Amino acid sequence: MDRFIVGTGRCGSTLLSQMLAEDPDVLSIFEFFNGLDVMRRFGTAPVSGADFAALISAEQPFVTAVLRRGYPVAEITYPFGPTSRFQPDDPLPWILVSALPRLDPDPDRLFDAVVEFATHLPMQHLSRHYCALFDWLASTKDRELWIERSGSSIDYLGSLHAFFPNARFLQIHRDGREAALSMREHHAYRLPIAILYQSGGPPAFDLHADPDPRDPVSRILASRPPVEYYGRYWNDQIANGFRAIDGIAPEHYRAIRFEDLVSDPRTVLGEVCEFFSLDRWRGDWIERAVTRVRGVPPLRAPELGAEERALLDEVCRPGQALLGRD
Repeated sequence: MDRFIVGTGRCGSTLLSQMLAEDPDVLSIFEFFNGLDVMRRFGTAPVSGADFAALISAEQPFVTAVLRRGYPVAEITYPFGPTSRFQPDDPLPWILVSALPRLDPDPDRLFDAVVEFATHLPMQHLSRHYCALFDWLASTKDRELWIERSGSSIDYLGSLHAFFPNARFLQIHRDGREAALSMREHHAYRLPIAILYQSGGPPAFDLHADPDPRDPVSRILASRPPVEYYGRYWNDQIANGFRAIDGIAPEHYRAIRFEDLVSDPRTVLGEVCEFFSLDRWRGDWIERAVTRVRGVPPLRAPELGAEERALLDEVCRPGQALLGRD
């Protein structure tokens, strides 16, 4: 059984994947698909091992732009330091942003091993490449199974389902207004969403240009873009996800609420274990997982002015209705 956690940006999926990583049977794979080249990650033509290795080891240009300007991103767990192979000014391979550093204290060494393994895979469909890599990582780390979780993955749920038709997909969702406002405060989301939704369409500029306070990237990162951009992005993700859900067998899809996870984590984790066929009774991992919960973050929407709040309510309303959050 292949297993995926899907959700919008800033929906609580990071917390859930951290909790499941406490299970000694589970290899929790963080942020794998969402930073891969969107034009290539779900291609249907057979791909050589060398091309697959190039795909997963490429940089994510928006992350590069944010790091080069000195903005922090909590999900970036690569250990920058004097002896590290990469520094914040370097184009960081996407799988070193979060996925590999969460699996090994020496992510540079694991990166080399991943590239070596991927390069020698045969010409095959990308879905086979992904499964081969995930299975190899699980075996390398002495885990029985893997669960992949990426931010904003509900947006491409249809592609995931096409690649992994027998997988189980667990959606975690959060109040759309709070998710949208959290994305606006998150630099790795602030930049691409502002570019995508600004009036007049995305401008032409170089994400690799030298940082300068006057360049478009720096101006966006230093600003507070209109809240409706982030509400629209959240709503569009939910709409795309629900179009895909219609094609997934009911027994292969389940949804949970972030608010329920943090208010009653034992019960919700029990439901997740049942859905994913995990052994909840092995050791005390559930109790360790529960200690990761810090409660619901402070709400941002009530702090908005009346006009901004009304606009955010309006753009999020369709997605809220789809989720039963009217």
